[in-house]
Order: sequence, then structure tokens, then C-alpha cells
Amino acid sequence: MLNKVVLIGRLTRDPELRYTTNGISVATFTLAVERTFANSQGQRETDFIPIVTWRKTAELCAQYLSKGRMAGVSGRIQTRSYENQEGQRRYVTEIVADEVQFLGGGGESRQQQPGDLNDFEKDMPKNDNDDDFMDIDNEEDLPF
Repeated sequence: MLNKVVLIGRLTRDPELRYTTNGISVATFTLAVERTFANSQGQRETDFIPIVTWRKTAELCAQYLSKGRMAGVSGRIQTRSYENQEGQRRYVTEIVADEVQFLGGGGESRQQQPGDLNDFEKDMPKNDNDDDFMDIDNEEDLPF
């Protein structure tokens, strides 16, 4: 069986960071994802998909993502239900993210501040191991 989702869209609001009673961080946000086809009026519709992230991913999302930012999410679909205050059963379908990629900026994103994404990207380790690869001139040089 397979339950895998990959989405790219824009955040509709800033991520909301909370903590469980055990101190585990969880962040939620909604991703607006345009459909790839137009409706009968020639307009592309948008789906608003709830995303849940946990632990370090949740903390990074809350710190570096904001309303209007584009993000790529891969994870799984999860459904759950709960009883509201009126005693009615409510069902929720959401994406539990395993991976979140911070993509281009958004029109409504907050002002750049020290420690924001650009500073974060500068601190990322660079791959200096390009010398580990050897040039292959033709297919006969392949080791398999």
C-alpha cells in the first residue's frame, strides 16, 4: 500500500506553532494549490489543503515560512475525527508532512529580518565533494 502526497503551493497564513503536553512541537498551516486545469468559465480553481508538521520541521516552518511564501510539501494523507462541543462528530483530512521545502518568496511575506531564510541558506553546508565524481566519456566507461 502507498500513501504519498507531493504538493507545491503558497501559504494562506503564517504557520501556527504549538506544543503537545509532552513538549513536542507541532505547526499547522494551509497551502493554496492551484489545479492544473481550468473550470467551465476558463478559470483555474484553488484547493486549500491543511498541513501538519512535527518536531524540528515544525519549528523551522514556524521560523522561516510566512503567509504568501511558496513551499513544497511531501508527506501522507491522514484522516481523523473528533466530537465538537455540540456533540457532533467532525472529520478532518490533512497532510502530515515528512518534508517541507522553502521555495521562492511571496508577495505578502513579512519583511526580511536578521536570521531569516537568506541567512539560513548561507549557513547551509556546501557540497565540496564534486571531485568524487569522475567524467564518463562514453557508455563503455560505466562500471555496471
